[in-house]
Amino acid sequence: MLKMVDVSSYSPRSFATLSIADIVMTKATQGTHYVNHYCDTDYQHAKKAGKQLGIYHYCEGGNPEKEAQYFYHNTKNYIGEAVPAVDWESNENRSWGDKNWVKRFVTEFHSLSGVWCLIYVQSSALNQVANCSKLCGLWVACYPSMNWKSWNVPNMNVPTSPWKTYTIWQFTGDNMDRNLVNTTVEGWKKLAKGSKTVAKKKPNWVKKSGEFVLGQALEIHKEPHIDSPAIAKLPKGSVVKYDATLQGPKRLWLRQPRSKGYGYIVGKDKYGKLLGKLK
Repeated sequence: MLKMVDVSSYSPRSFATLSIADIVMTKATQGTHYVNHYCDTDYQHAKKAGKQLGIYHYCEGGNPEKEAQYFYHNTKNYIGEAVPAVDWESNENRSWGDKNWVKRFVTEFHSLSGVWCLIYVQSSALNQVANCSKLCGLWVACYPSMNWKSWNVPNMNVPTSPWKTYTIWQFTGDNMDRNLVNTTVEGWKKLAKGSKTVAKKKPNWVKKSGEFVLGQALEIHKEPHIDSPAIAKLPKGSVVKYDATLQGPKRLWLRQPRSKGYGYIVGKDKYGKLLGKLK
C-alpha cells in the first residue's frame, strides 16, 4: 500500500514534500467561491518531488452541478494527472444528510472530465453516499483516536459497506491527515486518467419559431459555437427565420432551418446584448 498526506491552505507547506508520503492530495476548491491560493504551489512542489498527485473539492451543499462545474473549471489543467476527490462532511455543508447530493456532483464532474471522483466521508455517514458505490472509489475517515499522531497503521476494523473495501483510509486527522492508499502507483495513475471519452450533453434547444432582424452584420455558423466555420455572412437588416433557441453558457443562439440541415446565428452576445430584433 501507499502512504498519502492531504493538505489545505492551513497545512505547513512542507507537507507537500514529506519523504514518507507517496501521494499528496491537495485541496483545490470549496463551494462555488473559494480557490485554495496554495493549491498550485503545493501541487507543483509535490510533483517536482516525484509524488503522485490528487486534488479535492470541499462541499458546501449548494447546487451540486454548479459546485462540480466550479471544481472542474478550476482544476481542468490537472485532469489526467491528478486523482480528483469530493470531500463530503457536515461542517459548512447545508445539504448534509442529502443522500443524492454527492451522486449528482460526481455524475456532473464525470460528464465534464471523463473521470470519477473518489468520495471522502466519515465511516458513520457511509449511508449518505452509498448510491455511488458502483461508480466511485471510497476515501473513508476512521480514526483509532484523535491522538494517533503517527504513521504507524492502527490495527482496527474500518467500515466500508456497501463498498467491498476502501481506496483510501484516512486514519489520523489531528496534527496531520495521514492516509493509507489501497493501490499501486500504476493503479493511482489509472484512477487519474479515467475514461478516454467524455459524454457530451445534448444541447437544450427550445422549440420557438420567429424572425430575427439583424441589427448588425452577422455570420451564420455551421455549429452553435462562435469559432465554428461560417456558412454565410449577412448584412445589417437581413431577416433570419428561426425554429428554436439555445441559451448557451455565454450566448443566445437561434437555429435557422436550411435546405441541408441547419445554420446558427447569435441572437445575444456574451454580455447579454441583443444583436437585432426578435419577432
